[in-house]
Amino acid sequence: MNSAEQNFKETGLSLPPAPKPLGVYKPCLIDGKYLYLSGHGTVQDDGSLIIGRIGDTIDMENGKLAARQVGLAMLATIKENLGSLDRIKRVIKVLGMVNCTPDFERHPYIINGASELFAKVWGEENGIGVRSAVGMGSLPDNIPVEIEALFELV
Repeated sequence: MNSAEQNFKETGLSLPPAPKPLGVYKPCLIDGKYLYLSGHGTVQDDGSLIIGRIGDTIDMENGKLAARQVGLAMLATIKENLGSLDRIKRVIKVLGMVNCTPDFERHPYIINGASELFAKVWGEENGIGVRSAVGMGSLPDNIPVEIEALFELV
């Protein structure tokens, strides 16, 4: 069985810089055996954000890729603050928020971009937790996806 670090390496993906807070909050907080991650956005490798609204300027496939990019930003925060993805035992809860048009109804499909990434990193048993995927009228800086999550530590 591969480690989370090895599983991530095998994806061939790269981590963007861990995002810095744009308000008065902590990007992550450890409480006992749990790691809470604040809402993360679509930080790309160059530090810029993916911008747009799903159902308007962004289609579903690119929305799903945007959610995967949020997942990568979350992994970057974990590595920066804990040193290794191997410090995570499992995903407990994911809340995915989708900036979309009022008629858009495929929120879970979009958030699968991050959930599928987590399943690859920690395996299906530990990488898939409970989840909510909801639509929003807007998100900060007009990002298409924001995700927060709760993890159990090793």
